[in-house]
Amino acid sequence: MTIKKVGVLGCGLMGSGIAQVSATAGFDVISLEVDEKFIERGFAGIRKSLAKLAEKGKLNEPVDAILARLKGTTRKEDLADCDIIVEAIIENLAEKRKMFAAIDPIVKPSAIFASNTSSISITETMTATRRADRFVGLHFFNPVPLMNLVEVARTIVTSPEVLETVIAFGKKLGKTPVRTNDMPGFIVNRLLVPYLMDAIRAFEEGVGSVSDIDASMKLGCGYPMGPFTLLDFVGLDTTYYISIVMFDEFKEKRFASPSLLKRMVLAGWHGKKSGKGFYDWSDPAAPAPQDAALRGL
Repeated sequence: MTIKKVGVLGCGLMGSGIAQVSATAGFDVISLEVDEKFIERGFAGIRKSLAKLAEKGKLNEPVDAILARLKGTTRKEDLADCDIIVEAIIENLAEKRKMFAAIDPIVKPSAIFASNTSSISITETMTATRRADRFVGLHFFNPVPLMNLVEVARTIVTSPEVLETVIAFGKKLGKTPVRTNDMPGFIVNRLLVPYLMDAIRAFEEGVGSVSDIDASMKLGCGYPMGPFTLLDFVGLDTTYYISIVMFDEFKEKRFASPSLLKRMVLAGWHGKKSGKGFYDWSDPAAPAPQDAALRGL
């Protein structure tokens, strides 16, 4: 099948990014939100992002031409003729199932449903619909306009045709799709989460400071950023939730959340987005390690 029109559920950080790259790739896009204010906020971010890309000469057409393919709505009925729906709402199974169940009878039967989840079972989510064979995981990475990878997760009932259609869609977005099975964490988080949890445990045990551990992994392993900088960018609350889902599935210590991470999340230290995490982000150009404060948590 050919994808021409894309529906995106949610216009937050991930949803707006998915909408942006879809419109940039030439697709008509409908972005669904619960309130107009969230659409306005998301679209403002898209305009800002596109303007920066235009300044760097990385767009093949004017910003206005891309924006003309974007439409925001609060009406689920506006999704009816979309060829693919990409969900990017809160990382909560019940809420995802509720959303997909609500739009399933509205959206045309031939449409593909995809969830941008990084940890929730695609199989559990798809059972809320009557199109299990047309349901996949489509995990983008933040920031969506800049990150090249997208994980395409199939269930045991995903149609081979649907899988290949979604792979082709990912390529049209300028991404590199990788195939994976529906297992918690897929490929990236299956390997990344234990690494991040071990970094936190190493700090708890006094192996090194926040900045020294970060510098060690950057300079010793060639990583673009250290584990604590990455945690602050991803969001400590997001990482904590993912670790819980993965530990519940595998019951292995390597996926278990260290006590410090839980306390930081409860204290509202969610990383860069909240201003504090393993670093104090009051000055984004020079984030300050929070070693002393973290020892007191």
